[in-house]
Amino acid sequence: MAGARWVRGLAWGVALVLAGAAGAAGWYEMRTSVLQSAVLSRIGRDLTYRVEPGPNPDIRFPGFGPYDVRLGYTRLPDFIERLTAGSYRVEAQARPTPQFRDYVEFGGFAPYREKTSAGLRIADRTGGQLHGVRFPERTYAGFAEVPPLVVRTLLYIENRELLDTANPMRNPAVEWDRFALALANIPLKFIDPDNPRAGGSTLATQIEKYRHSPEGRTATGVEKLRQMMSASVRAYLDGPETSTVRHRIVVDYLNSTPLSARPGIGEVNGLGDGLWAWFGTDFAVANRILSTPARTETELAVQAVVYKQVLSLLLAQRRPSYYLAQDRGALERLANEHLRVLDRAGVIDPALADAAQNFHLRFHPEPPALPEPSFVEQKATNAIRSRLLSLLGVRSLYELDRLDLAVETTLDQPSQERVTQVLQRLRDPAAAAELGLVGDRLLNQADPSKVVYSVTLYERTPTANLVRVQVDTLEQPLDLNEGAKLDLGSTAKLRTLATYLEIVAKLHGRFRDLSPHELEAVAADAPDRMTQWVARTMAQLRAQGQAAGLQAMLDLAMERQYSASPAERFFTGGGLHTFGNFDDKDNGRVMTVAEAFRHSVNLVFIRMMRDIVNHFIAEGPARKDDLLDDPRHPVRQTYLARFADQEGTEFLNRFWSDYKDMTPDQALDRLAGRIAAQPDRLAAAFRSVRPNAGPRDLAAFLGKRLPGGAPPQAQVEALFQKYDPAAWSLNDRGYIARVHPLELWLVAYLQDTPQAPRRQMLKESSSSRQESYEWLFKTRHKSAQDSRIGIVLEEEAFDRIHAEWRRLGYPFESLIASYATSIGSSADRPGALAELMGIILNDGVRLPTARITGLHFAAGTPYETRFALTDREEAEQVMQPEVAATLRRHLTDIVENGTARRVRGAFTTVDGAPLPIGGKTGTGDHRFERYGAGGVVLESRVVNRTATFVFYIGDRFFGVITAHVHGPDAAKYRFTSALPSQLLKILAPALQPLVSPGDPQTADRGPTL
Repeated sequence: MAGARWVRGLAWGVALVLAGAAGAAGWYEMRTSVLQSAVLSRIGRDLTYRVEPGPNPDIRFPGFGPYDVRLGYTRLPDFIERLTAGSYRVEAQARPTPQFRDYVEFGGFAPYREKTSAGLRIADRTGGQLHGVRFPERTYAGFAEVPPLVVRTLLYIENRELLDTANPMRNPAVEWDRFALALANIPLKFIDPDNPRAGGSTLATQIEKYRHSPEGRTATGVEKLRQMMSASVRAYLDGPETSTVRHRIVVDYLNSTPLSARPGIGEVNGLGDGLWAWFGTDFAVANRILSTPARTETELAVQAVVYKQVLSLLLAQRRPSYYLAQDRGALERLANEHLRVLDRAGVIDPALADAAQNFHLRFHPEPPALPEPSFVEQKATNAIRSRLLSLLGVRSLYELDRLDLAVETTLDQPSQERVTQVLQRLRDPAAAAELGLVGDRLLNQADPSKVVYSVTLYERTPTANLVRVQVDTLEQPLDLNEGAKLDLGSTAKLRTLATYLEIVAKLHGRFRDLSPHELEAVAADAPDRMTQWVARTMAQLRAQGQAAGLQAMLDLAMERQYSASPAERFFTGGGLHTFGNFDDKDNGRVMTVAEAFRHSVNLVFIRMMRDIVNHFIAEGPARKDDLLDDPRHPVRQTYLARFADQEGTEFLNRFWSDYKDMTPDQALDRLAGRIAAQPDRLAAAFRSVRPNAGPRDLAAFLGKRLPGGAPPQAQVEALFQKYDPAAWSLNDRGYIARVHPLELWLVAYLQDTPQAPRRQMLKESSSSRQESYEWLFKTRHKSAQDSRIGIVLEEEAFDRIHAEWRRLGYPFESLIASYATSIGSSADRPGALAELMGIILNDGVRLPTARITGLHFAAGTPYETRFALTDREEAEQVMQPEVAATLRRHLTDIVENGTARRVRGAFTTVDGAPLPIGGKTGTGDHRFERYGAGGVVLESRVVNRTATFVFYIGDRFFGVITAHVHGPDAAKYRFTSALPSQLLKILAPALQPLVSPGDPQTADRGPTL
């Protein structure tokens, strides 16, 4: 027995010794992290990635976490899908190692050296910065910049052992004593959820939490372990020694700790941005004050103010929105409590603690004022940012600017700056005069600062048109070049001439294999002048033994003659119109198309547009003469029904704008106010609008509106019976009431459905629109029918013309069906005109326009993805090459001999030889006019004045210059398209380094796709 007791005692002794040894080893490991450092640093060597060409189908992106959301990492799959579905391809992408991927799939946050600050950067074609923002903006570049007072305070509050120098391999992610205390406090959570408990989070794990955990919170114990694991692995990525990493943790925490959000600023992160956003304190000044010992009471008071602000922000991180936005008094009390604790612990001097206690936190009442953006200087970059919103599907510029994204563009920043400087000088009357912009057809004595200029220059490459310069002086976000709808006057003649020549080319292709006799037969039977002319001219050329090639026909088409007389009245756009020429000297002339294009003669192009319209009508489903000659033609009814529907829709839209916001009673009162106070008319309107009302209702209605009050009861009964709506058509009721029948219908409709949307109203009015035009379908009104059919045929022709113009870049969804479209009534955009010039310069090939050539997301991260512009968007031949060559030749003639002579010789090669320049000018004087009975003008006022010059320079560059005045002030200006022509001449020295081939400044032309 004694022996057995001895053996058991020995065993217990050995167990106690072994337990003590294990405890000592564990204690040693918790203090030094020797084993952890060896294991985790070895693991960290395999957790790497590299960037290689092409897409990586196995790449993994984060799915949550405020940091990853803000920088756009979580949205990269969507960005990739959108960009590759369009004009971009993945040029290169990160390839994490298998171990890296396994670690992330196990649950760890991606282990890499994370960026504290990031944001959108936009570069020009040579890499120069056009736009750059970083969030947070105010940060410490390194540990040496952080005032020691701030470091001591932070560590005492959050992580006291972090910078312990005795153990260089220590794991900064865990303080075991605090962690054990936090575990011991877990049961208190279930007893008293509101009771404050000791936290086990180090600065390293807090960074993982607010950056990568869902919503920046620790929702579960598993999430806490995930944070600790991720922070531990991240700490040893650079090796087993963590001294440098621990200093970096302090800096990262101070730079990125979340401090709620403030209206007008947005999300606030980091101590520097927090001081600025919440207190209006300059970060650099604050650091200087906290780093310098206070020598006087005044310096101590200032230091106390800044220190308490810093302390309050470090404490507010626990509940940022609560302390900084909801209960600032609670933050004041918490800061004062900590001042006493920090004083007793020797972290701060007693004098500083006392001074800070006496200072009350004073939050800046309003967010600090952000610098006002210069819309002029930022116009091009704002256009890029707007394009990025569309490309990426990002909702706002706020979100866009916070993406970790670098963008490569085609813009040439030096040229941008030179052009901007010239345009800004033009605001000064003296400078405008010095530069030659004051004089006949230029600026008069009106204020030059109210003229807005827009300049856009493109460079043609084999695969795309690259935007090199985009500047306008409009002090608004609107892009005048591509966002405005402007009357650009005679530039529409360029589109009209292109359509005219394309028709000639099309007919030439159709007739080229016909003999002279066959061509004469085609000409004799053709219902339109253009077909007649092409067929007869080709027949004559061949009969004379001459070649009737396409270029010869186009040259002859430019020599075709038209009258410039304004004496003729034209039935177009639904009515009779007359037009005038800019120069009265042209009124009695007959001139060639070439001459009319050179001098921009209106009446020639009005008549040319008439020929174009009649040509497309002739190519329609039925010949116009047959339709108009045969009253029984089956297609007539189709055209009349279409007219009734279209014109009825126009009337309903007009009436809708009058009645849409009214109650049923208000609508009835409005209608009655438009009707003469006669019993029959009012009764017919009332019964039509309220068919279910009774005689008493009619009597009350008439009593309010007839001068003598309601008629006798018998008369009311008779009116009630007589104007029963079932006995009269809608058309008849409108005639009796002397109002448009569709106005009656709409007011009746709104009695039952006052909140109906316009689309629903138009859908339900379809049969009523036809009924209101029943008179038109009666054969005795053939002349009225013919004019309406002519209107619809003209509209069909303009639909065809619109399709032709759209192929050449016209930006809007419709044209005004009027010959006046040939001189600018359908409006245009400068950028769209420039695109047409690019087609002409490129022998009729339409190339895509490029501003963004590359996008680089998440550089230096395992999510890095680079995109490049593809050539997938193939060039499209939208104009015959011979047509383009003909247009180029006559555009050059305009500069050499016509309306743009001012710019002749403005650009040269490096050898001094003049570069060929061609272009088209246009002037738009947009007026609002209101007419009375008999066509009398009751009101006429200028809405805006615009002058444009669309041009090409040499064989690579083309663009557009626009001068614009908006609003009533436009009436004070008399400038014509001579103004933008003169401006291009003025800008030539600013653009010369970019335009001249062989110039050293343009040797590197940037990406050519």
